[in-house]
Amino acid sequence: MTRTLTVLLATVAALGLDASAFAQQPSGDAAGQEPRSPRIEGESFQAPAAPSAGTSIAETAPPNTEYKPLLPNQTRSPEPAQKTQVETATVVKGLQSPWAMEFLPDGRMIVTEKAGTIRLVAKDGTVGQPVAGVPKVDARGQGGLLDIALSPGFASDRTVYFSYSEPREKGNGTTVAKAKLVESDGKARLDDLKVIFRQMPTYDGDKHFGSRLVFAPDGKLFVTVGERSDKQTRGQAQDLSSGLGKVFRIDTDGNAPKDNPYVGSEKAKPEIWSYGHRNVQAAALDGQGRLWTVEHGPRGGDELNRPRPGLNYGWPLVTYGIEYSGEKIGDGQTQAGGTVQPVYYWDPVIGPSGMALYNKDLFPAWKDQFLIGGLVSMGVVVLKLDGDKVVTEERIPLEHRVRDVKVGPDGAVYAVTEDDGQIVKLTPKKSS
Repeated sequence: MTRTLTVLLATVAALGLDASAFAQQPSGDAAGQEPRSPRIEGESFQAPAAPSAGTSIAETAPPNTEYKPLLPNQTRSPEPAQKTQVETATVVKGLQSPWAMEFLPDGRMIVTEKAGTIRLVAKDGTVGQPVAGVPKVDARGQGGLLDIALSPGFASDRTVYFSYSEPREKGNGTTVAKAKLVESDGKARLDDLKVIFRQMPTYDGDKHFGSRLVFAPDGKLFVTVGERSDKQTRGQAQDLSSGLGKVFRIDTDGNAPKDNPYVGSEKAKPEIWSYGHRNVQAAALDGQGRLWTVEHGPRGGDELNRPRPGLNYGWPLVTYGIEYSGEKIGDGQTQAGGTVQPVYYWDPVIGPSGMALYNKDLFPAWKDQFLIGGLVSMGVVVLKLDGDKVVTEERIPLEHRVRDVKVGPDGAVYAVTEDDGQIVKLTPKKSS
């Protein structure tokens, strides 16, 4: 059995699919023939069409590579047969490079700005003064104040968690802190601030910090980071003794839960949940409470993954992208033994940032679908999954770089656009 077929079978098994059809395919090398690659060309290897799928695809631009998908519907899935008609309204203006937002229980928003500011936004869209007590950030390049998440018990404990690129003695790194949000006399501040996690090692760079924070149903916190981009650091995504290029799972004090995959390992960091990631800036739970992520690829190769404990997602050994210069990355492999294939990938890239599961009723067609912000596609990408496979992809153009996306308590979708400092509300278009 060829190594490529072995990878195919392992990936199919990991996705919970029937491997029998693949296992029966002859490799061709037994008779001294050129081994036949199970990577599938063109339209010949498509998953059965979903009833909701149309005949056109969302991505029509040519790909950056000649790489072919290993799995059915792994890229360029069809658009839905009935496209969603959307109305947009700007509900917040005047933000400075906003990065992330959450809804507070009373309907207000809390927003991070890249330069190191947290602001509260009133329900009428009025942007408040900076919240006091935010630690200093290194805002060079892709760094700054990043994601923010409310404690699962925020209504009673008023605790917020946030990630940021922390300036350190010999560089910087992604750090997670928690603090109590206190409001009095019309002002807000962070009290009792405590750093609970630091990505190590420190590195003097300005790229690929991640980061998203997602609370699991059991109260544990997933933290996504990057591998710091440079060729000299990207290989550490494969190094379990390094904190670069990983998804972490910690408790609310920053400790590694006892059921993490590498607890008790002599060299691996116990906080690691999964590894082999490039730069994860989109993450959300599905309806079953499982973590999904979307990470930036290089030139091509943005990936949708469902990170599972102890598994290797391949970067930089395998990728569906190439260097920005056009050169291959490593040996130019898209699969390798011991690595998990992406559930879905994009070439060209969408530039993923921010992700939410739609779980309201205002958009019935989007029920239980993932909404992903697009920095490069400049809009919201809507993915419908059947099991763990993408069956349709829809693009909602906003003509701005979408840094974060959230579902509001009213069922509307809210997109944070970083280039013009706004928050845009999406609602179904009213029939005329």
